[in-house]
Amino acid sequence: MEACMDFLQYLETDMVLKIFKCLDDLGDIVRSSIVSRNWRDFVIASGLSKQMCVGLFPQLANVEHVSEPDSKTTTLNHVGSSKSMEWEILKRDHKVYASLLQVLTKLISSPIECIAEAISASSTDNIPDESIVNTLDPRDRYPRRGSYWSSRGHQDPSVPETLIYKLKADLCVITEIYIQPFEAFFEPGFPIYSAKSVRFRMGHPKSQIQIENDLAFLPLQQPADNKFIWTYTSEEFAMTHEYRLQQFKLPQPVLCIGGYLQIELLGMVQRSEINDLFYICVSHVKALGRPLSPAFHSEILQPCGKFLLKYYPDALNHTLQNSSKEPETLPRLTSDELLWRHGLLRYMVGRNQQDNDALNSDNDENEMDQSIL
Repeated sequence: MEACMDFLQYLETDMVLKIFKCLDDLGDIVRSSIVSRNWRDFVIASGLSKQMCVGLFPQLANVEHVSEPDSKTTTLNHVGSSKSMEWEILKRDHKVYASLLQVLTKLISSPIECIAEAISASSTDNIPDESIVNTLDPRDRYPRRGSYWSSRGHQDPSVPETLIYKLKADLCVITEIYIQPFEAFFEPGFPIYSAKSVRFRMGHPKSQIQIENDLAFLPLQQPADNKFIWTYTSEEFAMTHEYRLQQFKLPQPVLCIGGYLQIELLGMVQRSEINDLFYICVSHVKALGRPLSPAFHSEILQPCGKFLLKYYPDALNHTLQNSSKEPETLPRLTSDELLWRHGLLRYMVGRNQQDNDALNSDNDENEMDQSIL
């Protein structure tokens, strides 16, 4: 015991950091801070928890500063630069990033559906029957019609199309995305209107107030890409010309800051025999990952584009408990229910009385819908 010594006292700071970063269990970074006062001071002063978080999720490098609402340390960033105040800020940052590290490492092991609602499509062939909202229902057909989104027809098959979705929280870790092309069961030969490849972007609105005003009547029926700042862009993934739910797993989990996902569909492969134009049609989309709410939220700082990381310690246990739940499944909503949610049910008014009478009187089809739900 007399021969024991603390290597922190004999090694250069860079070498100590390299040693700590070799720990297999990221939780050991947090545990090391309680080994001794000397270790604790080193972990806090070096910002090791933040470095590990940024190493896992480079998007966190854009954190301007962190805050703990309703805490005494919230105002520390605006207080004088005395050593005591600087140390309190370092301690607060260590606590926030250590908690974030704990959440991140636990949540990504059990992903759930993270899409909350459809926002816009770059084009839509037939509004609202072929609206983007249909892609949130796992079914691709109903007794009288299909359930899918369709682009407009193009003579040039290289025209890209985009779909934009809002996620369940402004901070979400996304691990994989699924897309199912639509098979036109009502056309000769059952053509599949897939894309050649896909690419994914994540980010936040240029103006939160503006986007809320624009989306008063969801979803937007015109391109909205220029209303967002995309802070992450994936590689291009090949899509197979097959009627199935296709998985696109990201090389590394991505932290979406701002809560918006764009799916870019590149290259059209199927031409319609009806009008000899190219289309892309999608029946279902889902994004798997984990929202970090209610323990963590973000606030975009304009115009620099960096963000404020907000931490709510009282909600930490709730967020961690959610990580142990079984993966969620999408609600089995009918297409009409989805359209109602987005303020588009007005299209029903234009249907003729014969269709309405058939809808109300057709008990067999109503029972079929109920059995699917």
